[in-house]
Order: sequence, then C-alpha cells, then structure tokens
Amino acid sequence: MEIAQPRDLERYLSLAKRRHGELCRQKRIFNARNRIIGGDTDAWDAQVRDQKIKEATEKARHETFAAEMRQNDKITCILEGRERRDRKSLCKAINDFQQTFQKPETRREFDLSDPLALRKDLPARQSDDDIRNTVSGMQKFMGEDLNFYERKKFQEEQNREWSSQQQRERESARAHQRCAEDLYFKTRLQFDETAKHLQSLESATRKAVCAAVKEFNRNQATESVERKTREKKQEQEDDLAEISNLLRGDLLSENPQQAASSFGPHRVVPDRWKGMTREQLEQIRLVQKQQIQEKLRLREEEWQRDRDWDRQRVQRARSTLLVERQQKRQQWDLRRALDCANLSLAKEQRSRKKYMEEVCTNQPTEGYFTQFNTGSR
Repeated sequence: MEIAQPRDLERYLSLAKRRHGELCRQKRIFNARNRIIGGDTDAWDAQVRDQKIKEATEKARHETFAAEMRQNDKITCILEGRERRDRKSLCKAINDFQQTFQKPETRREFDLSDPLALRKDLPARQSDDDIRNTVSGMQKFMGEDLNFYERKKFQEEQNREWSSQQQRERESARAHQRCAEDLYFKTRLQFDETAKHLQSLESATRKAVCAAVKEFNRNQATESVERKTREKKQEQEDDLAEISNLLRGDLLSENPQQAASSFGPHRVVPDRWKGMTREQLEQIRLVQKQQIQEKLRLREEEWQRDRDWDRQRVQRARSTLLVERQQKRQQWDLRRALDCANLSLAKEQRSRKKYMEEVCTNQPTEGYFTQFNTGSR
C-alpha cells in the first residue's frame, strides 16, 4: 500500500488544473456556435482587457519610479551643494588659522633660515629676559632672573586662556556634530515621508485601475446580455414570420396557379411548377454537382484560413511572451540601478560623517600644540 506524499498531491492537483484548463480551452475553440472564422473571440477580448490593465499598471509604476528618481536627484543636489559649502568654509577656516597662528616667524627652526640673522644678532646677554641665554651658555641660572613672578603669572594666564579656548572649540565641535546628526535625522524622515507618499500614490492608482476595470467589465456584461436578448427576440420574430408566410403561401397550399408566369402562358415559374422534364432534372443535378464542388472548395479555403489564423495566434502569443520577458528584465535593471544609487548615497553619507568627525577631532589638537610651542619659546 502506497502512502500519498504532499509532493504527490501537489503534482496531482497541478495535473488536474492543467486538464481542466485544456478542457475549457477545447470547449471554447471547438464550439461551432461561438467560434468565428476559427478564432476565440472571448479569449481575445480577455487578452485585450488584460493587456490594457497591464499597460495602465506599468504606466502608473513608471510614473511612480520617475517621481521617486526626481526626488532623489533633488535631494542629492541639495546634499552636494551643502557639502561643497561646508568644504569651502572648512578650507577657509584652515587658511585663516594658518595665516594667524602658524606664521613662519613662530616656528622653532626659523632661526636657522632667517635671512636677517646677522643683523638681528645681539650680544651674549642684555637682560634677564634674553631668550638666547640657554643653559649651556651659563649666562643666567634658575632663580636669578628679575621677572620670575611676572613670567609665572603670565604662563598661568596663558594656560588658562588655552584651556578656555580648547573648551570653546570642543563645545563648537559638539554643536556642529549635533547639527549634522539633526540634519541626518531630518533627511531620513523626509525620505520616509516621500516613500510613504509614493506608496499611497501607487495604492490609489491601483484602486483606480481596479475600479475602472470592474466598471468596464460590468458594462461589457450588460451590453452582452442586452445584445443576446435582442438577437433572441429578433430570431423568434423572424421564425414566426417565416412560419406564417409558409402556412399562408402558395408553396404549401399547392395552388396550381402559382406556376403561371407573367411573361406568357408558355412560360412557367420553375420553383413553383410541380412537373419537370428530364433535361430540366439533368440541369438541376449538374447545378447541384457544381454547388457540391464549390462547397468543397469553400471548405478547403476555410480550413486553410483556420491554419493561418492558428499560426498567427501562436506567433502573437510568442511575441507577447518575449515582450513580457523584456519588460521584466528592464524592471529588474531599473531596480538594480536604483539600489546601486541608494548604496552610493549611503557610502557618501558615511564617508562625509567620518571626514567631519576626523576634522573635528584633529583640528583643536593641532592648534593646541602649535600655541604651546610658540609660548614655550
């Protein structure tokens, strides 16, 4: 005894669905009452409706993608302009700092390359405040200078000023970092609002398309019912009129005067005359044979036409499948390009944040060491 597995059940279900679909298709195709010149008009109408719905959906989706791309381009331009302005202000601040606090005269090795060194040269010692009195010169010893207290007070004031300046620069760096974080959060919120708006637009477009399709199908069904009712009523009226004409006509009543011709007594009406000669019968048989041959020829032409229609239908289905594949490939390429653009924007944002953090971290330290070296001299 075999046990049915879920995989077997799924396979049997898919085969049953395919069988049912094939039977429905055969009923539509081989129904001589609904078939027109070998084609399935209902299937064609359904394909046309599906194609219109698909085109409307694709158009709305492309418009949504275009709006999103335009919004992203605008945001990118704004961020690039802001980054250029920040970079320009940073370079200007660095140049101002170098021009103010990093002059060539304040460097330690300026004495080695000073072109006016000989003119500025002084005697060995002029006073206690002479900066040329080094330890190796033995011109001034510790505790023997006259301005010891003023120098110590000045150094304390200078250290206090440096500390306050470092604190102000640290507070400024923190404020800039907070501004950058606020800007980042605002940008993220704006992106979320834009995505939410685009999603609402897409859902509204989809609802509008579904409503239009539903209304179109309802109108088509109403028109089909009305047309069938009118055709049935007209057919009944034609049948009643034909029956009435046959009952009251001369054909069924066998009126002998019906064969009389209006062109003379020696002529008769063939379709009303009861008796015929052998030659007339032979002529009728010949005409019947010609009609049979004509019918066979028409049947052969209809069969050839059906083959042409089937070939065209297969070619059209194949071309439709190729177009759908190409559209899916284009959608995939567009989605991948959009992901790459978002990834590049994220990388630029991270690099910019890292660069700002490095600048805010390194700039105060360099200023501190420069001022400390200058004060020590």
